[in-house]
Amino acid sequence: MSIKLPPALRLETSWLPASEGRSQAYTLHLKNLSSKPIAGFTLCISGPGRVDPAVLIEGGTVGRRLSNFTEFLPPENFELGAGKTWTLTISALSWPFQHWTDGATGAYVAFGDGSTQSLAVEPTRSLANNAPLKRGAEIYPVPANPPVPVAIVPWPNAVSVSGKRSVPPGFAISSADPRATAAAAAFTGLVDQLFSVEGIVRPASEGGMPVVLEVADGFSAEAYRITFAADAVRIAASTQTGLLYGLITLGQVWRGAHLYPNAFRFPVEGEIRDEPSMGWRGLHLDVARQFYGKAEIKKLLSVLAWNKVNRFHWHLSDDEAWRVEIDAYPALTEVGAWRGHGLAIPPLLGSGAARTGGYYTKDAVREIVAHAKELGIEIVPEIDVPGHCFAMQQAIPELRDPQEAGSYYSVQGFPDNCLNPVREKTYEVLETILRELIELFPFKTIHIGADEVPLGAWSGSPEALARLREIGGDTMAEVHAKRLNVITNTHGADDIDGSGAAVLQSIFLARVQKFLAEQGCITGGWEEAAHGNVIDKTKSYLCGWRSVEVSAALAGQGYEMVVCPGQVYYLDMANSPDWDEPGASWAGWSEPETLYNFDPVEGWSDEQKKNLRGIQACIWSEPMTDRAVFDRLVFPRISALAESAWTRPADKSWERFRAVAGLMPVLYAYP
Repeated sequence: MSIKLPPALRLETSWLPASEGRSQAYTLHLKNLSSKPIAGFTLCISGPGRVDPAVLIEGGTVGRRLSNFTEFLPPENFELGAGKTWTLTISALSWPFQHWTDGATGAYVAFGDGSTQSLAVEPTRSLANNAPLKRGAEIYPVPANPPVPVAIVPWPNAVSVSGKRSVPPGFAISSADPRATAAAAAFTGLVDQLFSVEGIVRPASEGGMPVVLEVADGFSAEAYRITFAADAVRIAASTQTGLLYGLITLGQVWRGAHLYPNAFRFPVEGEIRDEPSMGWRGLHLDVARQFYGKAEIKKLLSVLAWNKVNRFHWHLSDDEAWRVEIDAYPALTEVGAWRGHGLAIPPLLGSGAARTGGYYTKDAVREIVAHAKELGIEIVPEIDVPGHCFAMQQAIPELRDPQEAGSYYSVQGFPDNCLNPVREKTYEVLETILRELIELFPFKTIHIGADEVPLGAWSGSPEALARLREIGGDTMAEVHAKRLNVITNTHGADDIDGSGAAVLQSIFLARVQKFLAEQGCITGGWEEAAHGNVIDKTKSYLCGWRSVEVSAALAGQGYEMVVCPGQVYYLDMANSPDWDEPGASWAGWSEPETLYNFDPVEGWSDEQKKNLRGIQACIWSEPMTDRAVFDRLVFPRISALAESAWTRPADKSWERFRAVAGLMPVLYAYP
């Protein structure tokens, strides 16, 4: 019996930046390494980089294009001979490539009979830079003589310790109050997950040093005090979270002295007093562009807790996928959670021909929420509406105006991706979804996105144009109708303020925020939720992503702000402008030291600072098909963010932080 083997094919890609007299060039080489020719095929690729709608290409043509998925067609009657190479050169892209992760991260060949063949994809090679490509977290070495005697991140308010004793084998924790018992259990589970073989928690029979937990009045919600003595350590706080944070600080002191006994000490006596300078210390994670399983999310939450980060903004939907189970609409996950060749959502951002993706069942969500709660972390789910809804509309097509004609496009290249704000079906579906979400997330804070609605949104919907005419008059409606089929935002998100799109979105925002308030919820939104000034400022907050200045202006208007400017706090941005660094650069780049020293309220008035909730880092997952890229981009920058949110500015020191940051855990620890 003979086995028919697929042809041996390989894809190689390269990037040549533009220079004087020469256009940029993204070149694809499909090599036939087999002994037989192939014909009747197309080449399909995906990655963060996108082929421009006004494509300039040599060697073939573009078939289907959706965002960063592109199908390339060979010339008519083309045959790729044995040992031959088909070359495509593209000079029109949505932006010039700047990093090795910008090119194709997934590829396959599709044949006329419906079969496909996956292609191994190597990182795109720059013809102007051959430096070794960087992956994995940068772990700073611990110096021989660090500037502080104990290893703690984020640095506490007051450290007054002396002496150096032999490092205890671990800690035997005792408690009487149920809150203290819960804190001890949470800490034990935390170190078992992050540092399982170190034995930080161990019984007295194994030499564990006594640690006594005390619930005491007089502390703020997350504050604690650690008192060192020769025979025991005492930790006092008013809450379970405060006690947990005290234990985490003690664990960090222990690990520093245990792993680097010549550099750090375990004190004989003294105390540490501590409380955070900001109440909101957050991390946002986009799980739509890349899916992260339950185990990954739970471990990430543990890493956040070790950094005393207390908010997890969980971005559960976007154009590329829908990631949470909704009983009333099973198609959301049956259709919206999966990508692949021939599916409603094609391969995107490195996924290949095979069906790939995933979603969180309600049981998984409850487990994750409970894990976070034990660790002092509140979870804010985000369902991004009214824009970024391509996947949602593939699952529930009746959300569109049936008479809608033509197309408008998002900055990411998705057509017609916004929920219609004048259709009752929109609110019927969305309110049902939100009710199910509220039951899952007891923090009662729901983020509704409201970002990056295209300037031409709903310009082909008779229903929307009729409402716009009622509100804004004939001229506004006519101007808006002329935006149909016009690609307005190829190279950056539209500023829609004052446009017909903004007026229509304000109808949507006012109604959805009112609904959430009636359910007892706070509404979160990106800064664009301020368009129209229609949401109740006492029952909402905004995430300011464009700049500190925009956040300051919104705070001055009375909005409560979480500051997360993309130039610095977006962790998908590269660590440097160099090709060998992974990540994106559309907002800029920020190495860890830049992030650490960044002042999120520079130039703010005292009145504006009254509306500061805190800060958060944001992980957008487009470049993170490779989890070693995740480590490279997130660590140690998340620890730098955590210290910026916790430690008083006058007490910050990059030299001290760098000496200790190498002891902090990373998620994957891939090389």
